Amino acid sequence: MAEHTSSSITIEAAPADVMAVIADFARYPDWTGEVKEADVLKTDERGRAEQVRLVMDAGAIKDDQVLAYTWTADNEVSWTLVKSQMLRSLDGAYLLKPTAGGGTEVTYLLTVDVKIPMLGMIKRKAEKVIIDRALAGLKKRVESGEK
Repeated sequence: MAEHTSSSITIEAAPADVMAVIADFARYPDWTGEVKEADVLKTDERGRAEQVRLVMDAGAIKDDQVLAYTWTADNEVSWTLVKSQMLRSLDGAYLLKPTAGGGTEVTYLLTVDVKIPMLGMIKRKAEKVIIDRALAGLKKRVESGEK
């Protein structure tokens, strides 16, 4: 089994408010540095994205990919790679847990396997940068109160 990289952050907002930002793919280019375009291709019966096309520019990795999303209750979303030019696999998740003070602890898990050879340590460092940027962007976006 592939190793995953994870990180957590506390956001001063309710889990539902955090999940609303995570689920709003059209706005990803506004707060994620790497996502340049996001198009929802398919939704479930609740209107949540099931497949999303993302155009990514993460420095060394530029990619046009499609991800399949699975929503677990109201506090977890995970994704897996459907197709990509650069990646062999990509699995990730946001796990949300309410905190005692009314905020939300958000944990981001990520496992990436690229088609080009890359040392494991370099790959983990890249995953960590992606996660940390995503969590910081999510925190800033949610706490700004923008809809």
